Amino acid sequence: MHELAITQSMLDLVLEQAEKAGAMEVGRINLVIGEMSGVVEECVKFYFDFISKGTLAEKAALSFLMVPTMARCRDCNESFELKEFDWACPYCQGNNMEIVAGKELFLESIEVE
Repeated sequence: MHELAITQSMLDLVLEQAEKAGAMEVGRINLVIGEMSGVVEECVKFYFDFISKGTLAEKAALSFLMVPTMARCRDCNESFELKEFDWACPYCQGNNMEIVAGKELFLESIEVE
């Protein structure tokens, strides 16, 4: 259900920026979503179709860049993609790591006419 609030905030920002640019229509909205953000692309699309009706963004295409979960091992300093059930460093087998990507959730850009 948090996708509704996220989508509403995104739409508010898009409309604010489109208005500032003097746009007649929003053509594309480019979003970056990390795997660990918990945001489901299909839910965002569903809510967007509903709440954008009657706005400059009504016909906008949504574009998603999904960012995989990446970690850096604090023991050997190697970076790698984390798999769902394999949270050990593939280089040294350690488990002392920090998440360096995958939590992203932001509006990258909008395309207007």
